[in-house]
Amino acid sequence: QLQLVESGGGLVQPGGSLRLSCAASGFILDNYDIGWFRQAPGKEREGVSCLSSSGATNYADSVKGRATVSRDNAKNTVYLQMNRLNPEDTAVYYCNALRSGGEYWGQGTQVTVSS
Repeated sequence: QLQLVESGGGLVQPGGSLRLSCAASGFILDNYDIGWFRQAPGKEREGVSCLSSSGATNYADSVKGRATVSRDNAKNTVYLQMNRLNPEDTAVYYCNALRSGGEYWGQGTQVTVSS
């Protein structure tokens, strides 16, 4: 079964950190461009970060300097490290794997930043 599974979300206090994971099964994640997206209640889904198959990274202005995306090929997993979290980071976070002929989405993981 081809799927992406996110994990690592939870409740964190402002200023805290989380590492989100996106694990793939049934296909090799290294061959795909990976995007992290998030959707807050009542808002549209927005891009957070991307990691190309060649290793190039990009970040939304809202997380630049606070987020790091990385890949562990041995675990077939991509990570999004988020630091100095604030309440505006509260959202469901999704990962997306994209290449010619195939696209996959995970089910999302909830991140809530609150004191």
